[in-house]
Amino acid sequence: MKKNLLIIHGGGPTAVLNASLYGALKEAGKYPQIGRIYGAKNGTGGVLREKFISLEEVPDDKLQLLLQTPGSAIGTSRDELGEKEYERMAEVLIKWEIGYVLFNGGNGTMDTCGKLHKTCRNKGMDIAVMGIPKTMDNDISVTDHSPGFGSAARFIAQSTRELCADVRGLPIHVVVMEASGRNAGWITAAAALASDDGGPGPDLIYLPEIPFDEDQYIEDVKKLLTRKKGIVIVVSEGLKDQEGNPVVEPIFKTGRATYFGDVSSYLAGLVIKRLGYKARGEKPGLLGRASILLQSSVDREEAELAGELACRAVLQKESGKMVAFRRLSTSPYRIEPFLVDIEEVMLVEKTMPKAFINEEGNGVTESFKEWCRPLLGGKLTQMTHFNQE
Repeated sequence: MKKNLLIIHGGGPTAVLNASLYGALKEAGKYPQIGRIYGAKNGTGGVLREKFISLEEVPDDKLQLLLQTPGSAIGTSRDELGEKEYERMAEVLIKWEIGYVLFNGGNGTMDTCGKLHKTCRNKGMDIAVMGIPKTMDNDISVTDHSPGFGSAARFIAQSTRELCADVRGLPIHVVVMEASGRNAGWITAAAALASDDGGPGPDLIYLPEIPFDEDQYIEDVKKLLTRKKGIVIVVSEGLKDQEGNPVVEPIFKTGRATYFGDVSSYLAGLVIKRLGYKARGEKPGLLGRASILLQSSVDREEAELAGELACRAVLQKESGKMVAFRRLSTSPYRIEPFLVDIEEVMLVEKTMPKAFINEEGNGVTESFKEWCRPLLGGKLTQMTHFNQE
């Protein structure tokens, strides 16, 4: 008897979320035991409302476009779920004859994946549930890195290089660029790769793993201003003070989702007020996860692979697990995929290790750059400069 496959997206999109969808759909097409292939319309809410998108007959030319489409082609969500919602989802799976479920998302989604797996198991249901990692923040535990991060890292590194070139051409102010990252500074740290191959790079980097000291920040900037007039600083949106409070009060918070205030503008304002020097804030925001022009080829390929392997795993009756990557070597870059028990990654947040942060707490180490470099999928745009000081 054929069983149907359901794919669910959760949390914030990335530049390669649809690449994982592509990998799963291409793999699913190889198995005659799969009947219908559904996508949950707008995440878990779509499951609860029984709103599904039929995907098994999407033409190949449309499927190929998934590889160059950011966001989520089936829709995602940040639904808050309780016990009754998991019971309801289990009922829907039975009603729609779904035997295989793929959850594609980050920490919260892996938590949902694990809880639905447990609900189905406790009810004695023959349904396989598998997780596909996705997060631009790179904060899913166990796996070396997550699909979505490489493209976000490439975006911030290239954007920082371009910003630094601009400031170098008109060195009259301090520019503070704010990068995504609630508690983990992986994306912010990737800005350091702007200086690869002699390119212009940031002067200071501040991560949420290190308590932010406003006085030390001003001293760092003041010291730099004694030898240069144009400064670029990259900071995480999730910077916190010594007591663990956000440097700027969040605009809005609901569940795990936090809408941070403008940290870049606040820190630029500190420079103006305390040093009397021109400063401004920049905030790419969602552009950092939506850029296809700066999509990492490595990221795209690994996202596709993760979708493919997750689909293959549920067809082999694996359940309650997530596809993960193990780094075998950095130069040459080699990884191997494996399956990790979902309980090891449910809401377990991976932050930057101390070995990747410099002693001053205002930059990163060479070991981080070595680790991160292959994930960018190639070199950044080369630049030149004739006006040497």
